[in-house]
Parts: sequence; C-alpha cells; structure tokens
Amino acid sequence: MLILADDLGHLSYTVTGEGPPVVLVHAGVADHRMWDAVVPALAERHTVVRYDLRGFGESAPPAGPFSETDDLCRLLDHLGHARVRLVGASWGGRVAVDFTLTHPERVESLALLAPPWPGYDWSADMIAYDEAETAALAAGDLDTAVRVNLDMWLRGPARSWEDVAPGLAERLRPSVRTSLVHQDTVGAHSRGGTNRDVATIGVPALVGIGRLDVADFQDIARRYAAGIPGADLVEFPTAAHLVALDAPAELTAVLVPFLAR
Repeated sequence: MLILADDLGHLSYTVTGEGPPVVLVHAGVADHRMWDAVVPALAERHTVVRYDLRGFGESAPPAGPFSETDDLCRLLDHLGHARVRLVGASWGGRVAVDFTLTHPERVESLALLAPPWPGYDWSADMIAYDEAETAALAAGDLDTAVRVNLDMWLRGPARSWEDVAPGLAERLRPSVRTSLVHQDTVGAHSRGGTNRDVATIGVPALVGIGRLDVADFQDIARRYAAGIPGADLVEFPTAAHLVALDAPAELTAVLVPFLAR
C-alpha cells in the first residue's frame, strides 16, 4: 500500500485503474480489503481509491485529535482529485455523508451502504450487542469481542453461519480485531462529524441495504433514501450488513451504471 504521512501518523491507501475517480470508504469492522471483489469491474472505467481510516487496516491509530472529513480531504488533495464519486459502507457511509455535507463542491455522486444515523434510537438487539462487546473487551477477551462483531455484522440476525459464504469470516476476522484493538484510541481522538441536514445534499445519491441486515439499519436506510432529495433505494436480498462481501456481483451491477451518470 501507499502511505500518506502526517503529524498524527499515516493513512494507507491504494489506487487502481484509470478514469473519473471513485473513493471507496470501508465499514467500521473492516478495512480497504472489503472492496476487493468489486474493484476490478469499477477499475475498468474509474480510478478507484481505497484507504484505511485511522486505526483500521494498515493506517496508524491517531496520535491526537483528528477529523475523518479532514483526512479524506487531505488524501484527495494529495492525489490531485478536485471532485470524486464517493461510495461508503456502514461507518464509511457516514464519513461519506459528512464529507459531502462539508465539501459539496468536491462530490460528484454519493452511494451509501447501510450507514448509521447520528442519535438513532437503537433497538434492544443493538443495545444487547453493544453490551456484549463492551463486556468482552472489559474482561480482556478480544476473541469473544471479535466473535460478537462477526455474528452481528457478517452473519446478521436473519441467518445461520451455514448460510454465509465459506471463508468470509476468516477474511474479515483480522480487520475486526484491528478495529477493536484501536477502538478506544480512535474514539478518544475523533472530533466527530457534522449534524447538517441530509436534505441539503444536492448530488445523485443511492442508498443500499441488505434485506438480511439488522432491522435498525433497514429503517435507517429508508430514512436516508427519503431524506436525500432524489435518492434511490436498492435492496440486496442475499446480503446482511456488509453488502460488498455478501453480494459483490449484485453490488457491482448497481454501482457501475450509477457511477456512470
């Protein structure tokens, strides 16, 4: 991977293909590798930029206060991209929303896959998941915390592990572990995002959600689709929370024409 160093550490990133730039922002339990299966098709038409958020994958945990919006802006400046298409998954989707609201002149289009909603009133199932993760980490049991996250975000509430594609859990496990190891540092230094209204987003937008995802995120996806003017909602029948892992071919079939607008 390539490195963009600064006073807080460094961001690791990759660039693939040629054409109008597309930036893929990973989920909060993953890293840039979650996009591996969709990059080849996108790179036939686009310059595809992937990077690891601070404290994820190969990017260093932050050494001080930072903003994910500022990080993305710095990376685009470094690469010389004045205007890009953004695709964000889960927490990466919220990073993409915040960037679009803060720098609307730099965004050509916006695709969101199961992004969170700030201040959402989470269900009892989500609260139980958070309590289970917190208890495992407090006990120093990282393996259990990883398993809790794989159960929630990869398997999901609507299927058994026998229904998940072979090998996906082992592919995702290292990035989940890294995210948990650096979770406190990232949380302590993150300056958070913006609370601006998504109704002010004025670029073509697409919101995707897996039908096997947590009910909260299905509700949130519809909230984004209703709140962003002209946004399209796409449901992926065979996917849980991480659509790019569960249904890469179906996602690619949706993204290619959307990004070509």
